[in-house]
Amino acid sequence: MGTDHTSKIVGTAWGLLILNTLGSTGAETIVPLPRSLIQMVTMGALAVAFTLALAVNPRLRIRASAFVFLLTLLLVPSVISSADLESGFGALFRCARLALFVGTLWLLSRWWDGGLTFVRHHIRMYFAVLASVAAGAVLSPGAAMPELYGGRLVGALWPLTPPQIGQYAAVIIGLAVLLLLGRRTDRGSAAVVIVPALVLLALTHTRTATLGLLIGLVLAIGSLFLTSAAARRFFAWAVLCAAVAAVGFGSALRAWFLRGQSEENFTSLTGRAKVWDALLAAPRTTSEHLFGAGLGDKSFGGLPIDNSWLAVYHEQGMTGVALVAAVIVVLGGVALLRPPSLPRACAIFLISYCAIASYTEAGLGDASPYLLHLAVAASLLAVPAAAPAATAEVPRRPVPRWAQSSEVT
Repeated sequence: MGTDHTSKIVGTAWGLLILNTLGSTGAETIVPLPRSLIQMVTMGALAVAFTLALAVNPRLRIRASAFVFLLTLLLVPSVISSADLESGFGALFRCARLALFVGTLWLLSRWWDGGLTFVRHHIRMYFAVLASVAAGAVLSPGAAMPELYGGRLVGALWPLTPPQIGQYAAVIIGLAVLLLLGRRTDRGSAAVVIVPALVLLALTHTRTATLGLLIGLVLAIGSLFLTSAAARRFFAWAVLCAAVAAVGFGSALRAWFLRGQSEENFTSLTGRAKVWDALLAAPRTTSEHLFGAGLGDKSFGGLPIDNSWLAVYHEQGMTGVALVAAVIVVLGGVALLRPPSLPRACAIFLISYCAIASYTEAGLGDASPYLLHLAVAASLLAVPAAAPAATAEVPRRPVPRWAQSSEVT
């Protein structure tokens, strides 16, 4: 199988994984889409992704990966807590989905070589998702920015919430900026990605994505500060522009950040804190404390948990929390031990973004975009496979004429 053909199949499988994690809930779309149809598409995408990964890697050649190994271990508390069906048959279905998701990552890990291939796959697919969001806003501005979401941008063609759109936009903006600083793309190509994504991020009014983007870029560019003149120039210009914006547009930025909320609503994180307190105060058995209540829809009492750590604690217990923490610690530790480079900077951006977003977004314990972001980071931190050493040809000693004959006279 040709290298280009294989790369296209791998990229297609990665895009299908992203399609699977888009979810099936959100705002009403221009053309009503039954939730059952959306779930059929997303789950079908995961099945096809696994099939393609298996077809392109039939000998099951995988790379050692602590990240995917820890995700595999995460299946243990997920299955234990879901087996008693306290959360219904849906919990076992979600376990099967997570197992297929992790299995696909194992199969694709063969191509994790510390290069930027999966970064480009990531940017292309999420840019296509954002293009559908922009198309929906053009076709029906009212449906794309409904009053139900406070006028924030949603997906009008595919049901996407403002936090989802903000997350996708922030991630590809950060990666595109780093590729530009590392001279792996030109300014025109970077602008095509960054400018529209910035507009969509602003329209979503997503504070978590904005903070994750800014802090993640600071950490990533800081890792290049001593070795890249372009990173130092960008950092200096960014500081200058931030200072000017803070002085000239301080009130507008504050209004955008508050989104018209009261101080009480803002300090309670839009009501999240009340759900968190109720979740922590709920009585639990020893089994529920260790392994959770089973994979669910990341809600408690009918309200979204919106915190990865509490969602994992609720569904996979303290065992799940320990494994997810190990994922972040291992990836972060490996990134710190790597020498400065563009792949390392991209990995630091993705890891820090996911760590920051985990405070107000759920997803680190189940198949989600956040696990895909971390998978890209793992691919960037993988050590390239050593090429087989060329065997030097040993010169043959001349054979005497008397020894060349096989007969003895």
